[in-house]
Amino acid sequence: MKLAVLSALFASAAAFAPASQKATSTKLNSFESEIGAQEPLGLYDPLGLLNDADQARFDRLRYVELKHGRIAQLAFLGQIVTRAGIHLPGNIDFSGDSFDSYPDGAAALFGPDAIPQEGFGQIVLFIGLLELFVMKDVTGTAEFPGDFRNGALDF
Repeated sequence: MKLAVLSALFASAAAFAPASQKATSTKLNSFESEIGAQEPLGLYDPLGLLNDADQARFDRLRYVELKHGRIAQLAFLGQIVTRAGIHLPGNIDFSGDSFDSYPDGAAALFGPDAIPQEGFGQIVLFIGLLELFVMKDVTGTAEFPGDFRNGALDF
């Protein structure tokens, strides 16, 4: 009886023993030393955006990831500020509508109480201009990927 219990114990312990794994080689191994590559996954690329990519493509994708992450952070902060009741002073248009007269969040863009479509177009145009001309390393002296200071904001 003791032998049966002991053998069952060893058999169940063997199920949790690490199995030997074969080493595989992929193109992603060239980016394994980059920031963000960690065990056990290594460089995680579920969509295969880095298949047959060189270092320039990797740097471009890393740059875009940083920029979009910062935009998402600003959008979240804008939600928090406006939901707390903090709005810009003054009027949003010449007809006397104040900034706090419009709803917060997506309701300010879509729905019956939304800002006029011309105002929405101006917002999209302004963001496009920022994307094309401002939010990039225009001086060529970036210290790190995503350095958008361009010599203006140097703390």
